[in-house]
Amino acid sequence: MTRIPEGDRNILEQAIYLPMALTILNRDLIVISKSPFKLKQPYVNLIEETMKIIQKELEDVKDYMNKNKLQVQQIKRDEAFTMFIFLYKGFEEQHNYFNPRIRNRVQELLDYYLWKRFILEGVQRQTKV
Repeated sequence: MTRIPEGDRNILEQAIYLPMALTILNRDLIVISKSPFKLKQPYVNLIEETMKIIQKELEDVKDYMNKNKLQVQQIKRDEAFTMFIFLYKGFEEQHNYFNPRIRNRVQELLDYYLWKRFILEGVQRQTKV
């Protein structure tokens, strides 16, 4: 049983997932720069702008964590699981994450940041009109 409220646990998980998404996008930039695409710049622009948005959100996550005395640290990893320790206002909790779950969550975040957020922004604009 966790003592960490769901909202704070979500913030701690973002501190795990967002850096992973940035790492993947950085690798993708390298692949695109070496690829035989005729017009690379649109892809580079999309990835760079996406990275800026993720970096801003990660900055917000870190600010929230600092203000609320939250920390997350990876303490162990094997081929199936990664263990993290969550420090929450003086309490310590260990959480084991199934590596495919981490990969799937990062993939969901990349889907959101690369294209689903544009759909959601369009829907939000339409409802305001």
